[in-house]
Amino acid sequence: MGEYCAAAEGDAALPAASAVPAPPPTTRAAAAAATMPLYGSYDRRYMKQVFDNLHGSISLDPLALQFVDTEEFQRLRDLKQLGLTYLVYPGAVHTRFEHSLGVYSLAGKAMNSLNTNQGEELGIDRFDIQTVKLAGLLHDIGHGPFSHLFEHEFLPRVIPGSTWSHEQMSVLLLDSIVDKHAIDIESDYLKMVKEMIIASSKFATTKSAKDKHFLYDIVANGRNGIDVDKFDYIGRDCRACGLGCNFQYWRLIENMRVMGDEICYPAKDYLNVHKLFTTRADLHRTVYTHAKVKAVELMLVDALLEADDYLGISLHANDPEDFWKLDDTIIKSIETAPNSELEKAKEIIQRIRRRELYKFCNQYSVPKEKLEYFKNITAQDIVCSQKSSEVLLKEEDVAVSNVKIDLTRGKDNPLESIKFFKDYACDEKFPITDDRVSHLLPAYNEDRIVRVYAKKPELVEAVSEAFENFQLKTYGEKTQVHDTPKKKRPRRSG
Repeated sequence: MGEYCAAAEGDAALPAASAVPAPPPTTRAAAAAATMPLYGSYDRRYMKQVFDNLHGSISLDPLALQFVDTEEFQRLRDLKQLGLTYLVYPGAVHTRFEHSLGVYSLAGKAMNSLNTNQGEELGIDRFDIQTVKLAGLLHDIGHGPFSHLFEHEFLPRVIPGSTWSHEQMSVLLLDSIVDKHAIDIESDYLKMVKEMIIASSKFATTKSAKDKHFLYDIVANGRNGIDVDKFDYIGRDCRACGLGCNFQYWRLIENMRVMGDEICYPAKDYLNVHKLFTTRADLHRTVYTHAKVKAVELMLVDALLEADDYLGISLHANDPEDFWKLDDTIIKSIETAPNSELEKAKEIIQRIRRRELYKFCNQYSVPKEKLEYFKNITAQDIVCSQKSSEVLLKEEDVAVSNVKIDLTRGKDNPLESIKFFKDYACDEKFPITDDRVSHLLPAYNEDRIVRVYAKKPELVEAVSEAFENFQLKTYGEKTQVHDTPKKKRPRRSG
């Protein structure tokens, strides 16, 4: 029975349902749409709070929630931020999901800081704030499994010369999400979000905005590399791996200032900016490219290559409708599959589980005078350097990792492209060169490290000798720091 309303005098009481007919479905939908906040609106009735262990409470606005509550975005929960690094640093199990929420939060803080201090001068409005925050939230939705391994190690082996990038897939997937889930966002704003996502990649396009180009430097900064994406992952990765981090991102957010459509920083923050890039380089050296981490990655690439013909893993990279189904759980899918076609892949994964990793033989840093003309070293280069040995090496016996560590700009110093100002009463912006600050800062901004692994423990000695011969042939001397430790060279029987 329906509830009864008080009737007018002289009238019989009538059920509410019959007194006020239910609107047709189309009217209901229109009414619901009318109650939703406008683009850039932050009505607290429609917002949700998430507690993050790095940034504390994060408020998700209604439009952001529409993207978060999709299977495509929820996929990020199954993508570890640092891929296989957790096998060396057990705490590194955080995901792209929490990183994306963190970048969304910091993008909002950066925009609020600029709006508070220069909002009227720059003409910042709620549309700008919403657009930048969405770019922060969605910048990694197109990321492949296992951190950057999918696009930088696996796909180039399947498709030589592959130019696939997670930034491009993020743009394609964003279009797919909007269409599939009927998310109401104007095409002009959507276009700007996509432009901001690819702003620091080689696929960056002409900015559709006629002014306020500084907005494109907040999430993915193609101008000088200072962006909230780095602010979040540097702090998050350091915490997860138990490393110290004395880079203070909040100082840059609070003190930044737009001058001539470019984000500038107080000159007194020069060393803090420098720490951003050096901390990132340290993470690359000690965490992301740790010798054991690279050994596991080399093994997983081999496993994925063995499984690709049967599972068509690489084919998922072509279509956003399929791509979102691909995540780190592919390892378990291979491991538990009954198919005989996956036996070789399963054996490699089993070796990873049992810690029977490819054996690290040795490494060297490319001499600085050779950096400009360096080409990646291959297994063939090492095998062809073998002179005499009881074992004849084959290319499939050797794995090579070519590691590049820089400050985001290759051999160039990124700080040379950053502008500073004296104080807030000064309208002049200027670059600062290293020698004006300290003579202790590094003269070179790039390292190239070549590491060689034996896929079987009994081949360590033969691979190590071939690697030493390669160095002598290429550089006229052994550039490795020391010989391969004897404990890595198993004794020969007899």
